[in-house]
Amino acid sequence: MSLTNGLKSKNIQQNLISMGSNIKIINKNEGEYLGIAGGNYRIIISGEQTSGNYAVIEMTVPPGGGPPPHAHPDIQEMFHVLEGEVEFKTENGKQIVSKDGFVNIPLGGAIHCFKNTSEKPARLLCTVVPAGLENLFQEIGTPVLPGQTLPIPELTEERKAFLKEMDLKYNQQTYPIGFLD
Repeated sequence: MSLTNGLKSKNIQQNLISMGSNIKIINKNEGEYLGIAGGNYRIIISGEQTSGNYAVIEMTVPPGGGPPPHAHPDIQEMFHVLEGEVEFKTENGKQIVSKDGFVNIPLGGAIHCFKNTSEKPARLLCTVVPAGLENLFQEIGTPVLPGQTLPIPELTEERKAFLKEMDLKYNQQTYPIGFLD
């Protein structure tokens, strides 16, 4: 091997080692579990772990569960349905999205929501770019165990004021339940 090839090989190895130190492997039951919108959300990887580039959240949504219509103009949100099915609603209509279906909510603030209208829990993998939505979930959610669901908190005047404060803090707009009907 020539000296030049040896140095190139050494540089490639050093680059791979430095890249490898940033690789994250998250096992099945790792992450932060939160009760949100009647479901169980697991923050698999947060913006804190990705330098704010993205976050990935696994959402287990019981029958009847799902968030109200909302929009967040600064975040692109992508959903991959892993199990079950959910009804996605946007300003353009509604559609049932089943296992292995994919939904992309682009940057710009499109109003959207989803609801599990089936008899079985649905499981979605949600990726947000850039990260930040997981921080909202941490503030509005309640810590839970894997698989545990909590009832949706009562919408008291205090809770409404808190949610409005969170919308302002995270540049999100939440709309009434029937807004997209």
